[in-house]
Amino acid sequence: MQPLLSFIARPWARQPNHSARRRRVDIPTETPSTDAIFLILRRMRMPLIVLITVFTVSVAGLTLMPGVDDQGRPHHMSVFDAFYFISYTATTIGFGETPYTFTIPQRMWVTGSIYATVLGWAYTFAALYGLVQDNNFRDAVAHQRFARRVRRLTEPFVIIGGYGQSGERVCRELAEAGRRFVVIDVRGERIDALGGEQLGADVPGIEADARNPGVLGLAGLAKPNCEGLLALTNDDNTNLAMVMAANLLRPELPVIARCGDRGVEEHMHDFAAEAVINPNDRYGGYLVLAMQRPTTYQLVQWLMSPEGAQLPERAEGLGEGPWVVCADGQFGEEVSADLRTGGLEVVRADPADGDPDVTGAAGFVAGADDDTTNIALAEHARQHNERLFVCVRQQSTMNQPLLDALDVDSVFIATELVARESLARVVTPIFRSFVDHALEQPEEWAQRLIDRMVARCDTTAPRRELYVLDRHQAPAAYRWMTKGNELTLRDLIRDPDDREQPLDIVPLMLIRGEEVAFTPDESVRLQPRDQVLLAGRDRALGDLDSGLFYDSVIEHLATGATVPDTWLWRKLTRR
Repeated sequence: MQPLLSFIARPWARQPNHSARRRRVDIPTETPSTDAIFLILRRMRMPLIVLITVFTVSVAGLTLMPGVDDQGRPHHMSVFDAFYFISYTATTIGFGETPYTFTIPQRMWVTGSIYATVLGWAYTFAALYGLVQDNNFRDAVAHQRFARRVRRLTEPFVIIGGYGQSGERVCRELAEAGRRFVVIDVRGERIDALGGEQLGADVPGIEADARNPGVLGLAGLAKPNCEGLLALTNDDNTNLAMVMAANLLRPELPVIARCGDRGVEEHMHDFAAEAVINPNDRYGGYLVLAMQRPTTYQLVQWLMSPEGAQLPERAEGLGEGPWVVCADGQFGEEVSADLRTGGLEVVRADPADGDPDVTGAAGFVAGADDDTTNIALAEHARQHNERLFVCVRQQSTMNQPLLDALDVDSVFIATELVARESLARVVTPIFRSFVDHALEQPEEWAQRLIDRMVARCDTTAPRRELYVLDRHQAPAAYRWMTKGNELTLRDLIRDPDDREQPLDIVPLMLIRGEEVAFTPDESVRLQPRDQVLLAGRDRALGDLDSGLFYDSVIEHLATGATVPDTWLWRKLTRR
């Protein structure tokens, strides 16, 4: 077994149908925040009692005060008239004396009532203002508003725990792909920033602790259209708590989690996480892949890059010699372990000890916790060894221009790696199996696929789409095949305007039941309900839709015949 397989063969997938749940329980939706209505009743109880008492006494006294009508006869106001008068007088509207001119006793009582009601209203508004400023009340209102927005979600959605750099990029990519999601983060400023993002859809977000199962329930964990959970916070224990909650309360739900500690990672696998992404470990594995199989690394990085990203340069010319890893903590340990697993000699150095000796070294990793230190270490190493392969760990995105100008060979950004790995599993889940297959193939296979994709799709990363040839997603193609007509993969990706030319599309996978074919031959005959994973340009995939939905187009692609578009004209021409 070659050393690289320790990276490839690691069990990223969870155990099928494994759940630690031994007794079914309902998913909670209650959180520590008190209900807003209860808070209003509790905090406003005394002000409301005072206000009601003032109104009651004022109305009762006004009905007892002696008055006269317009004929000079004795008159007492009815309860309704008194309540009507006190209502508009206490609110400082003032319509005049009604129904008759008041006597001196009545005016004296009204004067006292005015001052009493004004003080009552002032006390009530002061209490109400204090309630609105109370953090518990604001949290309760935010929770209830969040719960209503989640209940209104009818499309499939995923729950994202953590809106840091990884979560922000994942949300942006999901929004561009037209996917819905719900965000949980313990920091309020991040949720506020979420509201200001131009994501193209209303995104429910809540400031809460994702370790609380009630918060996950509030975020829609129990909803049938919840199709996944992404635990992307910076805290391993929080991510583990989310994995545990999903496995125990909703075991069929796939969970993708970020983790930086091997021990916590093992616990996540015990609770059957769909994938556990340890960015430090993954970077070390990719680094070994770049050295031992540069073409495969180039292909995998390109396919997993955002749409439109340029084909990365191949890491070539790595000389033989030891690797110097000048890094702190867990990152240094993980990278060093992966390099040693790859059969390389590794020399560890502490960034606190200054610039290490890189004489005769083949590679250098600057992995301190501070970007400024890493840039300084990288430049010093490059000046003392021009042939050195330099890798730099980047903590903050604001230093990206400096690293671009420094032009190092490899940059490690943990949040970017986590986002890329997560998106590869969420946007097109089946695509991850293609990446795993590519990692196991020889360099010649990777080079052929790169050449084929560049020839059709240029050097920019293509879009990936999974098509199901059924009556819903490809009705015209489905009808054509169910009638016994032949349709090959080559026919499907022909250009409707010139069927002798293929669209800018490359088939990556063909799934038929339990059978999976990678990079299938284009001459293969398709069958109803086949699944085809395609990579191509936006325009080409848009042209492909015409063949999937229009009978005349799919018949033209399959046979070359010019077929009328309308049903009536097709009937007439056939006669």
